[in-house]
Amino acid sequence: MKCPSCKGIELIQVMAHNGVMVDYCPQCDGVWLDKGEIYYFTKTPLALRDMIDAAIKNPKPSARLDPRTGEAMVELWLLNGKLVIDYCPSTEGIWLDKGELDGLPDAGDVKLNFKLDKNVLRPDVAPDKRPQVVLPNLAIASGTTLFILYGFLSLILIALVNFQVLTAGFAFLIGLAVAGIQFGLGPFIMDLTLRFAYHVQWQAVENLPSHLQTFLKEACVKSRIKIPRIGIITDGAPNAFTYGHTPNNARVVITSGLMNLLDEDEIETVVAHEIGHAVHWDMLVMTVANLVPLILYYVFRTLIRMKSDREDKSAPYRYLIALVAYILYIVSEYIVLWFSRIREYFADRFAGELTGNPNGLASALVKIGYGLAGRANPAGKDDRQPQMEAVKAMGIFDPLSARSLAVAGYRPGMVSHSVDKENLQGVMRWDIWNPWAMYYELHSTHPLIAKRLLALSRQAESLGGQPYIRFDERKPESYWDEFFVDLAVQMMPLAVIIAGIILYILRPEMLVIKFGLIIFGSALAGQAFLVYPRQYFPEMNIASLLKQVKVSAVRPVPCAVKGKIIGRGVPGLVWSEDFVMQDASGIMFLDYRQPLGLWNFFFGLLKAGRFQGQNVTVTGWYRRAPVPYLEIMTLKTAEDTVNCYTYIAKIIFGIVLAIAGAAWFFL
Repeated sequence: MKCPSCKGIELIQVMAHNGVMVDYCPQCDGVWLDKGEIYYFTKTPLALRDMIDAAIKNPKPSARLDPRTGEAMVELWLLNGKLVIDYCPSTEGIWLDKGELDGLPDAGDVKLNFKLDKNVLRPDVAPDKRPQVVLPNLAIASGTTLFILYGFLSLILIALVNFQVLTAGFAFLIGLAVAGIQFGLGPFIMDLTLRFAYHVQWQAVENLPSHLQTFLKEACVKSRIKIPRIGIITDGAPNAFTYGHTPNNARVVITSGLMNLLDEDEIETVVAHEIGHAVHWDMLVMTVANLVPLILYYVFRTLIRMKSDREDKSAPYRYLIALVAYILYIVSEYIVLWFSRIREYFADRFAGELTGNPNGLASALVKIGYGLAGRANPAGKDDRQPQMEAVKAMGIFDPLSARSLAVAGYRPGMVSHSVDKENLQGVMRWDIWNPWAMYYELHSTHPLIAKRLLALSRQAESLGGQPYIRFDERKPESYWDEFFVDLAVQMMPLAVIIAGIILYILRPEMLVIKFGLIIFGSALAGQAFLVYPRQYFPEMNIASLLKQVKVSAVRPVPCAVKGKIIGRGVPGLVWSEDFVMQDASGIMFLDYRQPLGLWNFFFGLLKAGRFQGQNVTVTGWYRRAPVPYLEIMTLKTAEDTVNCYTYIAKIIFGIVLAIAGAAWFFL
């Protein structure tokens, strides 16, 4: 965007003191605020809104143009002409000159606090060549991980044998049988599943597009493996995955949505990524790694279900082993997830080296997210199959994290298949800076795509090319304080339950239960009040919401957004109750949520379809978890209004429990 005052000067993004990213002119010190962003900087939003609404009734001509759309702006005279700002009636954005910024804190009854951290400027010149992201040695990482995992398993099996819960032979057979079934039959079971549930069509290499034929033959010669069997699933969701026993009998499955969405070089990099999994023996290694948590959980459930009599002296030891097995099961699950993420980085790097085009894979990863944002195919028919969710963990990406890039990379009016790098970089700040992103990544089989984009961009630079995207911004502050506050709010009811159980064990009296019910109900109601703030819902656009860094599932931004419903939350699923909405600045997922899941189902099946293509005003709470989404409180069209009552139900339920506990306490 160009500065409305300096004309040819590019606006850059600067962090404000409260974590909001704004567009700033380094020459004149002016600031552009998108629709609703000014409300981030005031504790008196209603007074500010009234002041702006009054000024809008008497606009003055302005020679300046909206930096986003190029439309003519008007001047708004506030505080009897003491403060003059430029305002776009169409986008409702605001331009503030340097002197106007200085006058904001003293704007009468409107209390504003607006400070910029100009140290968070993106450098104009980045290093021409930077080293790649350092990854651990693949062989050492694999060996160490498997050694630790099987050390856990051996510890439990040895304990079972020593305490005569199992014989040594039976313990050995458990591991051997599970391993044999998982690895030996797994690919054949997957073949049958894909054949009957997904109608996969296995293609001879000669039937593939000519560019893909040539690439596969050359890539497999370089990698010294046989050409993998290629399967095509007719599905609008872009995805690709690999399975098999060894590099020489690997199967690579891709969807028609991926073939339609990506350019030729991008398709080749995705296939190269899957070949990388085969070359690195990921099918075998991950199967072996996944056996450990599977067996540990089996041991835990078996020991818990075993009955004992009074003469069974091994019972205490058995329950102790069960507890240890469950703890090791949890630990091993996180180790396997970490191991899976590491191997994804290696597959990405392999694809970049094999094709010499890391940016092709980076571009593909972002575009893949578009398909999950409800992008229709050229014919206008959405052939997305809901059952494709079953293979998401095997795919090239985690749909949950991809969607955050989907909403960032799209802007209405863009050329088909292009990417909005500015919005993309804005949403990456949350992925890279906010501790919640780390929390969600810990529970994912794939790294956050923002981190994969950075690794691929660094690889492109190390090869002497231009990076797909640069992210050289300095994090302005630590966000851990907000994270721990959010975590405390999220865990508050559970913490009350745990504390109550411990207290009851120490002092088993009904008084503890009565008092605990009061505290638990109060915690539920208090949590609902904090998670659903309702003081004011300023009207904003999607671009301004995506810039937020201090936002989570627990810490929302109350807002109202006007736009058009362009699709369902799960494309093609007739009972999907959620939506995808578009405004002039981007797209956003809308989360329709009622107290009962059956309510959601019937709304999606019977009523959601009528909102397709409708212009709507949505009032609710913007959150990230890690997908940016707007939880609906009220959805209005010209003729219809839909309300969600989850927040009311949570508050009422908490209050009822607290009152019931108080009544019981005083009886």
